[in-house]
Amino acid sequence: MKKLTEDEIHDKLNDFDGWTYAKGAIHTSFQFENFKEAFTVMTRIAFEAEAQQHHPNWGNVYNQLEISLSTHDADGVTEKDFKLARTIEDIIESTG
Repeated sequence: MKKLTEDEIHDKLNDFDGWTYAKGAIHTSFQFENFKEAFTVMTRIAFEAEAQQHHPNWGNVYNQLEISLSTHDADGVTEKDFKLARTIEDIIESTG
């Protein structure tokens, strides 16, 4: 998988509200009503991430979920990261 240039990353981020690029990864965060809702979404994301064989670096505190995506094999951001980001966005939209 080819590592994207910073320009390519920023162009692709135009299609993703709330996502940023820093330190070799794309990042976002979400806030939910409570821990149960946050954990439910994390579980849905986990199943999709496993299906894509691409796993997020994430953290959860109560109703907050922070996600960072990068492709370790490419030492940066690739199309795999944007594919998983789109899946995450679709999951978030379907819960709203």
